[in-house]
Amino acid sequence: MTATSKQIFMRVDEVAEELGVSKPYAYKLIKKLNEELAKTGCITISGRIDRKFFHEKFYGTKNEMQGEN
Repeated sequence: MTATSKQIFMRVDEVAEELGVSKPYAYKLIKKLNEELAKTGCITISGRIDRKFFHEKFYGTKNEMQGEN
């Protein structure tokens, strides 16, 4: 596990790299995901997304690595 994967939030650079998209598009995705989280009453941080929520939405799992259970 890298130092960044231990952090709760993913920043735009990491989202863009993981999905293979541009930074501006990664910002749009983060904004959309944060809007979804805000509707559930969560506090969000602009330009950052909760790592577990991100992986749940994109990969259908709550665990970051598929080997984790």
